Amino acid sequence: MLERPSNRPDEGKTLPQALAQTFAPGELAVTLQSQADARSELIGAAPTDDETNRKNMALLIQLRWTAVVGQIVTIGGVHFWLGIPLPLTRMGAVIGALVLLNVSSLVWVRHRAAITNNELLVALMLDVAALTAQLYLSGGATNPFTSLFLLQVTLGAVLLDARSTWSLVALTCASFVWLTLAYRPLDLPPNPLSETYTLTVTGMLLGFVLNAVLLVVFVTRINRNLRERDAHLAALRQHAAEQDHIVRMGLLASGAAHELGTPLASLSVILSDWRRMPDLAADQELAEDLAEMETSLQRCKSIVTGILVSAGEARGEGSSPTTVAAFVTALVEEWRNARSARTLYFVNTFGEDVAIVSDVALKQVIFNVLDNAYEVSRDWVELLAEREGDNLVLSVSDRGPGFAPEILAQLGKPYQSSKGRAGGGLGLFLVVNVVRKLGGRVTAENHRKRGATVRLTLPLATLAIGGSFDA
Repeated sequence: MLERPSNRPDEGKTLPQALAQTFAPGELAVTLQSQADARSELIGAAPTDDETNRKNMALLIQLRWTAVVGQIVTIGGVHFWLGIPLPLTRMGAVIGALVLLNVSSLVWVRHRAAITNNELLVALMLDVAALTAQLYLSGGATNPFTSLFLLQVTLGAVLLDARSTWSLVALTCASFVWLTLAYRPLDLPPNPLSETYTLTVTGMLLGFVLNAVLLVVFVTRINRNLRERDAHLAALRQHAAEQDHIVRMGLLASGAAHELGTPLASLSVILSDWRRMPDLAADQELAEDLAEMETSLQRCKSIVTGILVSAGEARGEGSSPTTVAAFVTALVEEWRNARSARTLYFVNTFGEDVAIVSDVALKQVIFNVLDNAYEVSRDWVELLAEREGDNLVLSVSDRGPGFAPEILAQLGKPYQSSKGRAGGGLGLFLVVNVVRKLGGRVTAENHRKRGATVRLTLPLATLAIGGSFDA
């Protein structure tokens, strides 16, 4: 299929035109410069961090609900089961404030376009303040649950930048110091020293277990959010690099088309003069050679003209209303005539025809796939057109050697080729990017015995009349 060994002398002649479909010559230099300037902005796009911060804020809200339930259970157990009197009214007021904060946070997050680092810091500081208030009312620094301060510090280290994290550390340290100086002592019932010691150790154990469990649960989920963000950033970097690569290639294609215009015009004049020379015209064999040369020259000129005319006009001058059946049928006939190949078998199982816009860039993509299949399977190539839901699926199959495993693993990456020449491997790269620009996808697979299939899946909504190539 794509990117396999070939000795065809005319290989790849239509690739520059496929490139130039997307970029107008006058816009290429500006686009190329803007790609470099905008790449850092694209990579650090706000929506990525905003979405991650929104998920992390949701986790903090869940943690606060956990704290509310935990405090109710702990306060109830200490006051009613252990018989240690606590200021239930004031401690209940703190819990009520946490509930009110959580409800308002839920409403606030829904209507916020972005969640910033400072807002996460404020949320954690409010949690520290609530914990400090509860500890103040229940023994201060002597309360074994002071270890929960470490939970807030750990979450801050994961969620916040360095400056904000140190601010949170300073707040927790100041809160702990204050609790050693000012607090409401616990009115413990008269118990032997051993029982008081056991009660303290039990509280420390519960605090440690609670800390460990909450850290594992919430830090794991926060790390998952951060990994998703990093994966999205990596995809943005890859997309920016590929777009920059395509722009550079389009710039070279357009420039080459301009540069080739002069020598092609000179060759056309020379051939025309030769054909009018009596001595050359009298030689029948030489006259036939000259006619074939002129035909090839006209083809080269039409390719160059196509590049210059259709550059940046992927759905412009080169587009016209048609239907799926008419588009694919005309494409097959044009490819057969241009390559003098009669071994292409076309199967149309699309069903009820649909009106679309004939797209020059898409035609070039399919030509490229067919060309590469024909290179390795001269005796049989099949093009299957079918419909899957709202998608047009074009499958090109051959009986060649199939794809190498490394090519399938790097599908759509530039310079992944088994042809063994410099600059190879761009065919599938261009196919994948043009189809992706149309909102579709490209897949490839090897057959069990011999050959391979490349599937182009294209949304009909993108190809429909009135659709946009950039959709």
